[in-house]
Amino acid sequence: MIIIKHKMNDNSAPSVSEKRNTAPVCAIVLGMAGSGKTTFVKQLITYLESRDKHVYSINLDPAVHIVPYRTNIDIRDTVKFKEVMKQYGFGPNGAIMTSLNFFSSQFNKVVDLINKNAEKVSFVVLDTPGQIEVFTWSASGTIISESLGSAFPTIVIYVMDTPRSHNPVTFMSNMLYACSVLYRLQLPFLVVLNKVSSEKAYFLICWIFSGDIHAYVLTATPYDSMECQKIEVR
Repeated sequence: MIIIKHKMNDNSAPSVSEKRNTAPVCAIVLGMAGSGKTTFVKQLITYLESRDKHVYSINLDPAVHIVPYRTNIDIRDTVKFKEVMKQYGFGPNGAIMTSLNFFSSQFNKVVDLINKNAEKVSFVVLDTPGQIEVFTWSASGTIISESLGSAFPTIVIYVMDTPRSHNPVTFMSNMLYACSVLYRLQLPFLVVLNKVSSEKAYFLICWIFSGDIHAYVLTATPYDSMECQKIEVR
């Protein structure tokens, strides 16, 4: 796993170091469907707890079948995804968004619970829905991120699928989406290159810091795959 950091300006959201003595750090984990976001959350919680950090975990995906980690707050306990589909005649995405809207309308209670446990909690980790746009481009996502960002030191962790990023067009699309989320949420931002155990991420690091990738993207097609690794990085 490789992490790329972006630090916001001083006049934006509070930095992670601010309030650290009295408030936990909140991490909102985002990622495209299939990027390994939930598995990353599980491993992150396991790692933090192994370092004697008290983690408060929140699942925001109402449609997930199995959550592989212990949750302190689970949206499924508040909103029943299938009942929303049946009652309103929505498809899966519409039901997820509506469920998140219902939950966000009571999110002040979540903030209160975090505040009550602030002295003994080091980190709050939020696992968002698999369909990333449900959180990033909805009013509910804005409510949740702004509520946390205004009350606690908060960061966004964007999980990126390394094996799927072999194609330079896919890679650039993913990075542009990450930038759009960064400037929409206006919070400190980390890009995590996931699944590096099955696919080395060195070529992605080279692309990020090299101008050669831009020229290649102009001529590449969505069907180019392994050829993109042959780009010479000066």
